[in-house]
Amino acid sequence: MDSLDPGLEALYLERKRQPHEAVATLANCKTLILGMSAAQPPALMAATADALKDRLIGPLAFYYLHGTEALRKTLLAPDLREFVTPRPLFLSHSDRDAIAQSGSRNWIEFVPAMLHQAGRLLTEYIDPECFLVTVSLMDRHGYFSLGTNADYGASVIRKARKVIVEVNRYMPRTFGECSVHISEIDLIVEHDHPLIEATPNPPTDVDLRIADQIIHQIHDGDTLQIGVGGVPNAVLAGLSNHKDLGLHSELFSPAMMPLIQSGALNGKRKTWMQHKHVFTFALGDRKLYDFLDDNPSIVGYPASWVNNPDIIRLNENMVSVNSALEIDLTGQINSEQLGDRPFSGSGGQLDFVRGAYASRNGRSFVALRSTAQGGSVSRVVPRLRGGTVTDPRNDVHMVVTEHGCVNLKGLSIPQRARALINIADPEFRESLERDAKTIGLL
Repeated sequence: MDSLDPGLEALYLERKRQPHEAVATLANCKTLILGMSAAQPPALMAATADALKDRLIGPLAFYYLHGTEALRKTLLAPDLREFVTPRPLFLSHSDRDAIAQSGSRNWIEFVPAMLHQAGRLLTEYIDPECFLVTVSLMDRHGYFSLGTNADYGASVIRKARKVIVEVNRYMPRTFGECSVHISEIDLIVEHDHPLIEATPNPPTDVDLRIADQIIHQIHDGDTLQIGVGGVPNAVLAGLSNHKDLGLHSELFSPAMMPLIQSGALNGKRKTWMQHKHVFTFALGDRKLYDFLDDNPSIVGYPASWVNNPDIIRLNENMVSVNSALEIDLTGQINSEQLGDRPFSGSGGQLDFVRGAYASRNGRSFVALRSTAQGGSVSRVVPRLRGGTVTDPRNDVHMVVTEHGCVNLKGLSIPQRARALINIADPEFRESLERDAKTIGLL
């Protein structure tokens, strides 16, 4: 903490508590909201779990996105099933592990939501009684930073009836709408702990083949939104020779750093927020978090703004690149469910599919491998297996597999079916054509 005005220092000390003391104030709380991913506070979650077990508080329903391993070991532990109702808006591998360990598919109640609506959902449709979140050290002006996670934190923190923050020196200080004044905070807990890290796997040959088709359709001066996964990372790695790229992205990831450092990604030709690299949440490794810290070129804003299609479209030449689990022969895309089981969530994919296409000269790419389970299952299917539609067929623009890229805009249903069969794995094309005829698509 920088040298403080005596009044601010007194206010800080007045609000400072040990984790169990802060959590004890939740005795009458029924609805809890947690920060997302790297902003989930480990010490506060552990103290909340202990207080629930000791019947000092609870029961609780709590809302969040992208649970961490710390969450799985505390509030998602199987022995807390009778005390908590978890309601994530997006599932991570830790959430899926918790579901498997619980023995009940319905203990964790998934809440469908697009990311740009998360802040409104968590403040208007759900009563935000208490918000627990990790923040940076306080500066000499009395401000903490939400750091890696502006997302819905910037919205909820000003609506929750009680705000308890976990101050962590490892949380970077970021610019944009990420600042929270001490006057907006009820209680403070100090806990220094390295933030969670996510290191992507190296792209496979299939990832590279898919990415190569997208790279050739990205031009100098385009503004990018790049999602998570092998293909998006391979796309970023292939853009080093491009010039004057911009960034307006839900996610800030490690693969973006080299492009910024080399000058390929500089925001010079953006038509909105020129020269600024805009994000709503960041997830990566220690190098990424150090890169974010006190970097004025990188600005975080709430998902309600960053992911709003009406804002996204303000940048001309907007390019969106995201991944999918499967696509049916009419163009409907499922990116969030495996069979009848929720796998992740819609996140901001549809936000950017719509926003990028609405941009002048904008392009939206949804990429997927043509098969799954070692090549035994086609990801191009006659009908979506689980019935969940992330991107409606009316919105889908470019679809890419390792076997080709098709533009679905303006195509009839029979044309779509033929085009998608042509980029399916060759082993499945005959059966897909047969199924398409059976269900009346051809």
